[in-house]
Amino acid sequence: MPKIAAVIVAAGQGQRAGGGLPKQFRPLVGIPVLRRSVEAFAALPEIGTIVVVAAAERRPDCERVLACLPRLAYATGGVARQDSVRNGLAALESHAPDFVLVHDAARPLVSQALIRRVIAALISGAVAAVPLLAVTDTLKRKEQGAWTTVSREGLYRAQTPQGFRFESLLEAHWGWTGAEATDDMAIAERTGLAITRIDGEDTNLKITTEEDLVHAAKLLGETMSEFRTGLGFDAHRFTTGDHVWLCGVRIAHDAGLEGHSDADAGLHALTDAILGAIGAGDIGRHFPPTEERWRGAPSSHFLAHAADLVRQPNGAVVHCDVTLVCEKPKIAPHREAMRARIAEILAIDISRVSVKATTTEGMGFVGRGEGLAAQAVATVRLPAA
Repeated sequence: MPKIAAVIVAAGQGQRAGGGLPKQFRPLVGIPVLRRSVEAFAALPEIGTIVVVAAAERRPDCERVLACLPRLAYATGGVARQDSVRNGLAALESHAPDFVLVHDAARPLVSQALIRRVIAALISGAVAAVPLLAVTDTLKRKEQGAWTTVSREGLYRAQTPQGFRFESLLEAHWGWTGAEATDDMAIAERTGLAITRIDGEDTNLKITTEEDLVHAAKLLGETMSEFRTGLGFDAHRFTTGDHVWLCGVRIAHDAGLEGHSDADAGLHALTDAILGAIGAGDIGRHFPPTEERWRGAPSSHFLAHAADLVRQPNGAVVHCDVTLVCEKPKIAPHREAMRARIAEILAIDISRVSVKATTTEGMGFVGRGEGLAAQAVATVRLPAA
């Protein structure tokens, strides 16, 4: 099997989409544009290293948005798009892939079927494979105040991902001396690489303006119209120790929590809630406490796994609400940190995360200080059955 890598170009400023953030970090139906784009590639096992190219000052934002995705590497963006792609290719040299796919982060609706069509063309012998769509609208040009109709015969719209033999594209980039190139096909065609046309997709739109975000959300809404709710509960007894983990946050305490993993009752309850919403059993089914490899494991792994299961059919976690039930430790000083950590693991906006706390007024095992409990509710959006 050939080695296949991907370069996701996310170094642009993208301010025309508004919102005060580069477009690749704007939420699209609750999930950042960049994460949607990268997830499409990360979900394909035939793709190895995925290099995300971003501005140096945006690297922390990328790591936050892409938390828990596999096989990622990073490169720093350049002045122009071709500089950013060249930096991404340079980061791949040590991996020596046979083929590379270059994709704009601003195309978050790219389908796995389209990605696989590009890969198939490369494996079949193409040097360069580019998704193209024939222009169907009537084209007009205004010259000296007058309108003329332009023939659309032979005109196409180029999309990404654009696939290449790695060494061929790398050589083309290092030898490029032309003006700014808006895509890699421009570099390939001017350096003599043979280009194979792949059928593009109308839904593979590029986010440029606020209107594009609205349109993309409507496209997603056509297939993501079923909502489900899941409920989770977990409890752990106190044991010797000097800290507890709750909702992904380490809290100093005069006791620990007993459990096979890190005993984070909040994340365990939330994981079960998400698994319940999609009918995927419970946390013990996916991470059996009888398996030694999960001893002391951070519960963020469990929650990220549940979120990935939701995304596989193009679903999304819409909202979650965690209630911690304990006499101590005090939760209020850590509530915002907990919300932020859960949002990071799930890759959703913090406004979609709620963390609350209550006591049992001295009643029961919680009231006696023997342990604590947590319950959670999660709402997910899935493709309509």
